[in-house]
Amino acid sequence: MGDTPLDRTTTPPPLAVGPPHSRLEDVFGILTGTYLASLGLFLLGSVSAVTGGTAGLALLLVQVAPVPFGVLFFAVNVPFFALAVWKKGWGFTAKTAAAVGLVSALSALHPLAFDGPVDIDPVYAVLSGNLVIGIGLLVIFRHGASLGGFNILALVLQERLGWRAGYVQMAFDAVVVLLAFAVAPPTTVLLSVAGVVLLNVVLALNHRPGRYLGH
Repeated sequence: MGDTPLDRTTTPPPLAVGPPHSRLEDVFGILTGTYLASLGLFLLGSVSAVTGGTAGLALLLVQVAPVPFGVLFFAVNVPFFALAVWKKGWGFTAKTAAAVGLVSALSALHPLAFDGPVDIDPVYAVLSGNLVIGIGLLVIFRHGASLGGFNILALVLQERLGWRAGYVQMAFDAVVVLLAFAVAPPTTVLLSVAGVVLLNVVLALNHRPGRYLGH
């Protein structure tokens, strides 16, 4: 059943707060999340697809520059670490820098395991890759970190200029995907768009305040 007007206007009961994660849980959680995210990015890279955020920008750059994905991904995130310190504090920034570094390092593992890019159906690669990335991001978020990138800048622009962070993030993602037209076939770009939508649906349905009690 849908919400009634009373449901939407009545103040909800306070949310229960679960116990915080231990340091060991944070370490294992971030390792798990970054492994999944790096695996999803490997699948996308194998079919020259992109996704949103700085990960998508790094996937795009790797197609035009003879530099490993991991190096590019870490490099494009460096400017955002200062913003993260300012907006989120040192604890969040340290975890985020560690997560970005782990994805950068783990991105070199998958080509070795598969002996290079895999020969895989593009539709399967894009949809599966974005699903795996979405699950990895959920794990990372729930352990107080992120994969850096445009979302931090979007929050700054929202506070400074009043621009809605969600729309700003969407605009950045759209620019990254549109730039892919310069280096990838239109069908691959359109698949990338579908993948970005799928990734955001995964996050929207699962990353909600009050849904998860550990923090």
